[in-house]
Amino acid sequence: MNEAAPPPRGTTVAAPMPGAQPMPLRPDERPSAGVAPEIAAPPAAPVIGGGLSPLNRRRLANFRANRLGSWSFLIFTGLFVLSLFAELIANDRPILVSYKNEWLVPVLVDYPEEKFGGFLAVTDYRSPEIRKEIAENGWALWPPIPFSYDTINENLPTPSPSPPTWMLSDAQCRPVAERAGGTTCADIPWHWLGTDNTTRDVLARVIYGFRISVLFGLILAAVSSAIGVLAGAVQGYFGGWVDLAFQRFIEVWGGIPTLYLIIIISAFIAPGFFVLLGIMLLFSWVALVSVVRAEFLRARNFEYVRAARALGLSNVRIMRVHLLPNAMVATLTFMPFILNGSITTLTSLDFLGFGLPPGSPSLGELLAQGKDNLTAPWLGLTGFAVIAAMLSLLVFAGEAVRDAFDPRKTFA
Repeated sequence: MNEAAPPPRGTTVAAPMPGAQPMPLRPDERPSAGVAPEIAAPPAAPVIGGGLSPLNRRRLANFRANRLGSWSFLIFTGLFVLSLFAELIANDRPILVSYKNEWLVPVLVDYPEEKFGGFLAVTDYRSPEIRKEIAENGWALWPPIPFSYDTINENLPTPSPSPPTWMLSDAQCRPVAERAGGTTCADIPWHWLGTDNTTRDVLARVIYGFRISVLFGLILAAVSSAIGVLAGAVQGYFGGWVDLAFQRFIEVWGGIPTLYLIIIISAFIAPGFFVLLGIMLLFSWVALVSVVRAEFLRARNFEYVRAARALGLSNVRIMRVHLLPNAMVATLTFMPFILNGSITTLTSLDFLGFGLPPGSPSLGELLAQGKDNLTAPWLGLTGFAVIAAMLSLLVFAGEAVRDAFDPRKTFA
């Protein structure tokens, strides 16, 4: 009776499953003598294109599905990016000058007037003599709006605040146009949105004011959110006396009137961008604490968190790797609305006179001028339209972000 040869030592033979039937191999699949059969490797996992997980791809699809919100986000982002180059859009200095075979960049460098035959420390490029000197010995490339936010225009067709140039007649523009060698309104620099009560161009101040408002809001929202997330994470994760002490402190701290504090501080320190930012940061971080605290309280007793503790992971690593991603969903949902509130706060302080220093480009200061000059409706209407459009775009974008992170739509 023939018996099968036993396998060589050191060879592991897999036991067949009960009820399994042997599968015959094709001739081309049979291993050669002395060659061990190769085990096929499992198929590779598919790679998600774009570096996004399936969950984030569904969130992005939900964000794009909200057409009003996604377009509002794109428009707001585009306007903000343009405002970052405000010096190239609205400025009383040329962008580029070619003078006597020399290239100059006045928008970036302060050239003394002696370079153009004058004697002042800083060149006034709006001076007729300087313009004539540059035109005779080269050329200059000017921004589309030849006024900066602080440019004083002493040659206005009408008393300040002057209405937009397109609202004036040629008869009103003729005295100023004749000084420049023309006869109509087309021969003078235009103020598309008029001037304020100190002869400054409203459109230029709107562009610079929009930039400083958004930058203030972004910095305030980002830093306050980071502090609020950290405080809420500590409260929710540790709980107990830590949570109780933090809650009592936040109740007291949140009850301090911020406006009165700013008024008191402004009596000792001249209010500025960073002074206002520091004061607002002292109180604005409270907004996110309750949201993040609730997320950490809910998730700290989940099975995967207990397993992480059993494996010996530190509290910081558990909070950062396992709990923070879940809490960031609520944080990102609230971010556009926090930005909206930050911009509104700066506008309100400027309107009341406790914001940025006098002369700074500010939308709130433009609204205050509209209130004080009811005979110049373009001031109030311009400020209202810009602020309303900016805040509306942020609200619509925030609703799109909320839809993107809505679990009912993400996991449907």
